[in-house]
Amino acid sequence: MEIIKIHHPYDPTEIIQEDIVLILGFFDGIHKGHQKVIETGVRIAKERGIKSALMTFNRHPAFVYKKFDPEYHSYLTTMERKELLIAELGVDILYEVEFTSSFGSLPPQEFVDQYIVGWHAKAVVAGFDYTYGKADIANMDNLNEYAKNRFDIFKVEKQDDSNQKISSSRIRQAILDGKLAKANELLGYLYETSGFVIHGDARGRTLGYPTANILSDPDVFMPKIGVYAVKMLVNNNWYDGMASIGYNPTFGYRKNLSVEVHLFDFKKEIYGENVRIKWVKYLRDEIRYDSIEALIKQLRQDEIESREVIAKVKTNQIL
Repeated sequence: MEIIKIHHPYDPTEIIQEDIVLILGFFDGIHKGHQKVIETGVRIAKERGIKSALMTFNRHPAFVYKKFDPEYHSYLTTMERKELLIAELGVDILYEVEFTSSFGSLPPQEFVDQYIVGWHAKAVVAGFDYTYGKADIANMDNLNEYAKNRFDIFKVEKQDDSNQKISSSRIRQAILDGKLAKANELLGYLYETSGFVIHGDARGRTLGYPTANILSDPDVFMPKIGVYAVKMLVNNNWYDGMASIGYNPTFGYRKNLSVEVHLFDFKKEIYGENVRIKWVKYLRDEIRYDSIEALIKQLRQDEIESREVIAKVKTNQIL
């Protein structure tokens, strides 16, 4: 997949000079609803014998249109992760547009002329709720007015689960509630965060459960405080383990939230390594124990449950 980064106003020479099917959306999470939109665009492109291209943005439009909102401060997928997932879905070209005030203030007709027709789109595919300006005038139902018969329009209808729309907001809430099974079901894969390994307090070694302390990507949406069954990618290999997010209350609480991962049957030093964590299952809340022995006993139980849960994970959920 070819990746092209665009800043408005763009130079026409930056654009691929051939006909495309253009897929539109921010696509945070690349969940099942997004996958339906992208797969539709890829299929139509193959049927027409032309390339599929997807336009997304480097940041959520809310940063330009609204005051700071915590919901849009972090993402279900970083741009790097989004690129990998989009490539896996078979897209040929990825346009990453910097969402600035000048781009966001484009009138609908100019957006269509410059970013659809100007990109040689012969068909456009987007979700039913996609907008390219103010929602009342720049929605999918009005797109034909601006298209002026220059390209075909394919609107993908709402994708439901349990009679509710599959959405990034719904997935965030499920993750916050510790309902990882539901979040992963809506995503279609195991939720993932990224970061790198830093030095910690090294208490895990004294307990028989050494941990890798992870400094998480600041743009990634973190699960709630608690203990989890996880898989972690280190040097291109996935390892089974369990993780805790919290303040280590048994040892008097930390000032800052920590993310610590214990990998089963793993003894290597990995300080400074970039890692990816798959959050398989939420096990329990963070608890303050009255003794170290009680904590160790619980950690042993956490390991047993984590190994059982991870053993049932399907290979395609790890991608």
